[in-house]
Amino acid sequence: MSDSFTHRVLPYDGMDDYLAGALPFLRAGAASGDRVLAVTPVAAGLLLRGELGAAAAGIEFHESAAWYSHPARTLAGCLDMADAAEREGRRLRILGEPGWNGRPAPEVLEWQRTEALVNVAFAGTATAILCPYARSLPAGVVASSRRTHPESVRGVTAVRNPGYLDPWTFSARCDGEPLPAPPPDAESMALDRPDLYWLRAYAGDFARRAGLPAGDVQRLLVAATEVVTNAVRHGAPPMTLTMWTDPADGSVVCQVTDAGRWPAAAGHGLVPPRSPGPPGAARGNAAGPGRFGLWAVRLLCSAVQIRTGEQGTTVRLRLRPPAVPAGTAQAVDTA
Repeated sequence: MSDSFTHRVLPYDGMDDYLAGALPFLRAGAASGDRVLAVTPVAAGLLLRGELGAAAAGIEFHESAAWYSHPARTLAGCLDMADAAEREGRRLRILGEPGWNGRPAPEVLEWQRTEALVNVAFAGTATAILCPYARSLPAGVVASSRRTHPESVRGVTAVRNPGYLDPWTFSARCDGEPLPAPPPDAESMALDRPDLYWLRAYAGDFARRAGLPAGDVQRLLVAATEVVTNAVRHGAPPMTLTMWTDPADGSVVCQVTDAGRWPAAAGHGLVPPRSPGPPGAARGNAAGPGRFGLWAVRLLCSAVQIRTGEQGTTVRLRLRPPAVPAGTAQAVDTA
């Protein structure tokens, strides 16, 4: 297809601004035979349906809270849709308004990073993505939108964002601050045995005592096993497992530290690995045949934070129980 990939932000002060940008985008896609998705809060979706009239029949409507439930899974799902649309000779077009409120700070940061890495993951596709951002959002969220989207839209006019950053530069800034130290009541275990049985027993017991559902406990164990395996392969002793519960949002936190510096191959699993070949070809695994990979670790956890350097490597896994209400969203400014 001749259409090239676009990823634009739609800043808006009110519904007039919102509709002036969203309606032409959606109507153009419906008229062109694109696969068109409108991912919005419920009220905005109802407003769009009313304004679109008959054109709404050619558009798939989704609610933001369910769609934007997990950054890695959402990114992978959208890439699958882009591949499927291309096989049909169509373009994928998404109006996507992420929900920022009610997320703990680490998750806000991962969604901001995902917005940046969309520009890497979708490069070479014909996908068109328009992301509305209300100017009433926290200042750090609004500022980051100009760094993660190459262009801004007002009405039907798109202009370059002078503050746009290379996605990998933005991602590096997300990891620029040291992680806060574990709390005094965190529990630790030295990982001095090659057998992972004791790791799984220890982590599983803590997660169950902390109230994680059985499915989440299993996800944590698989993710922690993969991280420790990476530490054995790429790190250096001593290695330590530390666990605690974050009182701010109820997340169970599992941290693995070692004294080595991990290589930055494949961006530490930040982008879905894709095998070369025609659209829709099976995605490979950056960690090699039979390996689980850090990308899949990100699929399993609410957030994954990695710091690596001369002082060693820390990988922090977070699983937030879905039944526990999150705190107020905290803006993260990566300036």
